[in-house]
Amino acid sequence: MNILLIGAAGTLGRTLDTTLRERGHRVLTVGRTSGDLRYDLTDPEQTTAMYEAAGPLDAVVSAAGEVPYKPLPELTPADWSSAFTGKVLSQIELVRQGLPHVAERGSFTLITGIPGREPVRTGAAAALANGAVEAFVRAAAVEIAPQRINAVSPNVFTESLPDFGEYFPGMGSVDLTDVAQAYVRSVEGAQTGRIYEL
Repeated sequence: MNILLIGAAGTLGRTLDTTLRERGHRVLTVGRTSGDLRYDLTDPEQTTAMYEAAGPLDAVVSAAGEVPYKPLPELTPADWSSAFTGKVLSQIELVRQGLPHVAERGSFTLITGIPGREPVRTGAAAALANGAVEAFVRAAAVEIAPQRINAVSPNVFTESLPDFGEYFPGMGSVDLTDVAQAYVRSVEGAQTGRIYEL
């Protein structure tokens, strides 16, 4: 398959790049400052340009989406807007604009995260963004068939516990290899409208 991988330079993105290539897929990487294609997907016009440069695709995989983590009283209107633009609207545009560029039975796999189902201190903006993406996935699946759409919602990565574990006390973790397998399930499988929780 020809797969467009968004956020390939990140912790998860690097693992996905390796995993998908090892499974025989052709991966075209996208990032703001690195990758085969360099675009900022918080800008819809750059999303348009990215698809024009990418060519025909079988799958679009997103491993990107930034949200601010702050105590609720400190979250400003700009923070809420940033969370929504960085994780929700950017991924919605990825799907909306991608529909004519992805094969008839191709797929989209988006990224959410554990704050959408297990709130943590300082994670209100992340909870909002993740919940919105998951609701969008379920709604979009009804409309875009036979194209498919799913989301992967991982816990904190085991490999990232030294940096982020304190924000998720007692919640465990998930290995990057397991998260990558959920993406494989979404890309190569037949399910749609699913949220793969890890």
